[in-house]
Amino acid sequence: MSKKPRGRNIHGIILLDKPVHLSSNDALQKAKRIFSAQKAGHTGSLDPLASGMLPLCFGEATKISAYLLDADKVYRFTCALGKKTATGDAEGEVIEQRPFEHIQRADVEKILPQFTGELMQVPPMYSALKKDGKRLYELAREGIEVEREPRPVTIHKLELLSFRNGEMELQASCSKGTYVRTLAEDMGEVLGCGAYITQLRRLSVGPYAGHAMVTLDKLYELAEQGEAALDAQLLPVDTGIMNWPEVRLDPDSAFYIKQGQPVLVAKSPMRGMVRLYDAQCFLGVGEIQSDGKVAPKRLLHLG
Repeated sequence: MSKKPRGRNIHGIILLDKPVHLSSNDALQKAKRIFSAQKAGHTGSLDPLASGMLPLCFGEATKISAYLLDADKVYRFTCALGKKTATGDAEGEVIEQRPFEHIQRADVEKILPQFTGELMQVPPMYSALKKDGKRLYELAREGIEVEREPRPVTIHKLELLSFRNGEMELQASCSKGTYVRTLAEDMGEVLGCGAYITQLRRLSVGPYAGHAMVTLDKLYELAEQGEAALDAQLLPVDTGIMNWPEVRLDPDSAFYIKQGQPVLVAKSPMRGMVRLYDAQCFLGVGEIQSDGKVAPKRLLHLG
């Protein structure tokens, strides 16, 4: 006999305000226990040093977590000039120091265009990327450095918020795969003095710009009030892809979609990914085929 799944079969998304000094997986496991959820996953790691938005997907929402992983992000971060560290942030050992007192706000503003738009970025050794099946940060901790191929990223917008005494605060809107630590280090190299991250906060992910987050402490507090208070914090699964076009299906089309068959829907988009709905609820993710039909890509079971 198969074992009965442990926990509650709940579906939805929590926008956790991850605290510093906690890994994304540790934050996920704490939230999963608070909700007593059967199934949960996060949408891409946020550095232990970083705080801010970490969408956590419960139940059927885990089926759309990959799309949030691919979404654009917004970060606010503070950099200290004059030093380089082994990790690119305040957690690492200082490996180089250079004069920085001559750097002015105008010098920083002058280089911002160089770091806006499409860039090639070399991932840091202290990252979760793998080389021959091993995480780069594991190799780095062993004192091993390996060659990393530059990867294309896009910085949509980069703003200097403040500059004082060799410390600059910036905000960046960027594509998936962007390493803010590397961005800070690269800016420090162009300025000629080195730089490292002292504070990093993720403000938004994909469609959740400006959306309220909830802390672990708040979740613990709500848990004492009961499951209903906790579950009220869950966002609907489809909010994770709310910036996609929607396709409404009539009963016949919904039937065939649920059987895994493409259907022709009047006035549907010409191409790309779409949200699928029947008369009652969100069905899942679809994709427009070359013949114009809507094909099911990832269907959900929210009943």
